[in-house]
Amino acid sequence: MIRFSNISLIRGAKVLLEGADAVLNPGDRIGLIGANGSGKSSLFAVLRGELHTDKGDADFPPQWRVAHVAQETSALNRPAVEYAIDGDTNLRAFEKKLLQAEKENNGNLIGELYAALGDADAYTVRSRAEQLLVGLGFKHEELEMPVASFSGGWRMRLNLAQALMCPSDLLLLDEPTNHLDLDAILWVEDWLKRYTGTLLVVSHDRDFLDGVVNVILHIDQKKLRRYAGNYSDFEVQRAQSVILAAGQRVKQERERAHLQSFIDRFKAQATKARQAQSRMKMLAKMEDLAPLHATAPFSFEFREPLRAPNPLLVLEDAAAGYRDDTGRDKTVLRNINFSLQSEQRYGLLGINGAGKSTLIKTIAGELKPLKGTALFNKGLSVGYFAQHQIEMLRDDQSPVWHLARAALSSENATREQDLRNFLGGFNFPGEMATGSIAHFSGGEKARLALALIVWQRPNLLLLDEPTNHLDLETREALTVALAQFEGTLVLVSHDRHLLRATTDQFLIVADGSLRPFDGDLDDYRDWLLKSKREKPEAPVAPVTAVKKTATKPTGNRKNLDARIKRLEEMIARLNAKKAAMEACLADPEIYLDASKEALETVLRDQAYVGKELGQLEGEWLEKQAELEQPVK
Repeated sequence: MIRFSNISLIRGAKVLLEGADAVLNPGDRIGLIGANGSGKSSLFAVLRGELHTDKGDADFPPQWRVAHVAQETSALNRPAVEYAIDGDTNLRAFEKKLLQAEKENNGNLIGELYAALGDADAYTVRSRAEQLLVGLGFKHEELEMPVASFSGGWRMRLNLAQALMCPSDLLLLDEPTNHLDLDAILWVEDWLKRYTGTLLVVSHDRDFLDGVVNVILHIDQKKLRRYAGNYSDFEVQRAQSVILAAGQRVKQERERAHLQSFIDRFKAQATKARQAQSRMKMLAKMEDLAPLHATAPFSFEFREPLRAPNPLLVLEDAAAGYRDDTGRDKTVLRNINFSLQSEQRYGLLGINGAGKSTLIKTIAGELKPLKGTALFNKGLSVGYFAQHQIEMLRDDQSPVWHLARAALSSENATREQDLRNFLGGFNFPGEMATGSIAHFSGGEKARLALALIVWQRPNLLLLDEPTNHLDLETREALTVALAQFEGTLVLVSHDRHLLRATTDQFLIVADGSLRPFDGDLDDYRDWLLKSKREKPEAPVAPVTAVKKTATKPTGNRKNLDARIKRLEEMIARLNAKKAAMEACLADPEIYLDASKEALETVLRDQAYVGKELGQLEGEWLEKQAELEQPVK
């Protein structure tokens, strides 16, 4: 096991951990979370033996093999597949010894080394490395290309491949999804579910954590706090503990009421589409976690757009692309016929390089169509967050300077105090608002870029990977704000939680075209993993490949109708119980010390009812979809 005993960590003048204890069991899949700068990377460095604690001990069995992802990659001429295999250092050591033994004609040692290589699966290692690289997004023709030919992001994927190739008892992954698209994230998640050692992962992707971990280790107030379950379980436990702090009650109820009013309006408009139903579930879950949001260090909201023209824009027989270095037009997407209506909310799916960013830039007006027409409504107001948005900020200027520039073209007041008040709501108080942003972290710069967009009061939000530099708390603040945004949204993101909570429909960019995707993220994941296992080199399949084939429902219609009716009765009863519990929790007397046991009982029952409701509603949606399938 891993045991942290009374450890203290100090970096410079900052105390990260003080007298912290935790025990992690062999085979645990641990998500290490905490605010930026709380000590997550330092704790990893301790486990790698690169940093010593200032006090206390961090121990694990000395025979454990530790694997981690290197942060830098030299510009090597070594083929990518060989570089990945290098991650298995024991196997490479056996190979080196075998070469020497063969030079010396040492028959006994040669026999022993061949047996050792067999035990190390040397005869399947190349196949395993190729599968790993393809899963991470490399094409078959790229496997023999030198490491030096790949960009920084792809070299980080090669480093991840090395770590996964290394046989290990303890695997340390620090933000493994940072340089991955959604397709590669899903593949890595599936791989890690089969990992048999102890996993410790730092990630700001809550869906990734939910899919991989069964323990959360939270760095909180310089201590280590262990929670059973995944990230969603951790949130529920934290929310319940926050409820017990009666001083937050008023703020919690205000947050809950605000979310509830939005959910009620959304339910009145929601279609039966699976993605719309997924979003409704996410909103309901966010309502349950309103107390936790209310205590978050940062929150914001998009103000209602000043105008809501319809349609916002129309693309007719358009070709999207760009002009390359030789002056030639490079077409990425063809035959685009697409219109954006007021309050539509789209998520864009597709592999890296398929053209998602090109489409976003075309919708934003940054790229003109190479063919066809693009019609933009005069009342259109675009808030655009590009994938490299923070690089467009000026390090030598302040947040106030950046906002003043954005305010020049807006209809809002531009007094400096108004700007400073606004920035204060984005956690840029006092001198932080007026000083240079040169020392800002990537997350702080991303937060400033979001503030500039919110100021504009856009009626169309175009967001291309907005969460890349954001920590979990800021991501959740963005999720809550986008869920309640009353304009039109087009979102590209590898954050599945954000996609589920904020979008109603999916479009897929594949094979040079833009098409509707008839399914939700679970359908996309199932199709993706299946296609990679069966034909990993194949390009993204047409959308029809992920549509569910209409087949005759299991059982007859009468049985289906009866089950749906039964489910509706059970859901109604549980909703009545939930309402009674909420009424009980609204009574101030239950928060008195004498009622502590009753309060804990109600909270446990509420959690149980919520889980049961989720399962029954999921089954109801499945049976309803089955009922609506045409009979062959």
